[in-house]
Amino acid sequence: MRFTEDYSAELNRLKAEIESADAIVIGAGAGLSTAAGFTYSGERFEQYFSDFAAKYGFRDMYSGGFYPFESPEIFWAYWSRYIWCNRYTDVDNGTYKALYRLVQNKDYFVITTNVDHQFQKAGFDKHRLFYTQGDYGLFQCSEPCHDQTYDNEAVIKDMIAQQQDMKIPAALIPKCPKCGRPMTMNLRSDDTFVEDEGWHRAAERYEEFLRRHEGLHILFLELGVGYNTPVIIKYPFWQMTAQNPKAVYACLNFGEAKAPAPILKQSICINGDLHALLTAIS
Repeated sequence: MRFTEDYSAELNRLKAEIESADAIVIGAGAGLSTAAGFTYSGERFEQYFSDFAAKYGFRDMYSGGFYPFESPEIFWAYWSRYIWCNRYTDVDNGTYKALYRLVQNKDYFVITTNVDHQFQKAGFDKHRLFYTQGDYGLFQCSEPCHDQTYDNEAVIKDMIAQQQDMKIPAALIPKCPKCGRPMTMNLRSDDTFVEDEGWHRAAERYEEFLRRHEGLHILFLELGVGYNTPVIIKYPFWQMTAQNPKAVYACLNFGEAKAPAPILKQSICINGDLHALLTAIS
């Protein structure tokens, strides 16, 4: 592995690749949303969860997501706020919109492990998006007894409006319409994750996009992807770049921008804040 240090030269090179590529495949991880303002601790956490922090002692949203709350009324009071502030509020500081300006007139596709729906909010075509790990805006059966998901915006709004003392009314606890078991978020955490019809259609569109552009000048643009689930974006991008001499792999990340030696000559690696980098390019 090697890091690339010359920011200005690499930014210019990346801009040229964006303009000249036959197609762009964007792979986005949590670092992109963090750069856009979706922080899970500090001021945002205190704004939405100071009462939970005082009672239960955790200091960030992520930790609270694993806390064994003593009742479903409390569980859903917490998770309705979590979903509301990370899915339905407008937080993006312009990072996603800057990315959209860069690729809006290009033949692009997005694969992402993010579940906060920010690509569509920024203007990306939903038919060019593959959310591999789910969506905060969807519920599924916790069993699951069937492979359907359900939009949750109206239910989440009611939970937010009606909760008191860190509890929602029992009548708002979501139940599966098929089997009556508790509903849960459509987030990949174990083998109960529901890959619904929309998920499979998006996966097929992604595979078809890759097939149509095989052997062409493709820019694999990786943004904020770490090593929690590298087999979804990072490793496939490396492999597809190695197999295609016309391909270019670009990795923008804060502290983890690197490429393996076999594709280093085809790579652009820039360490830095994604908001600043994308704004500068766009």
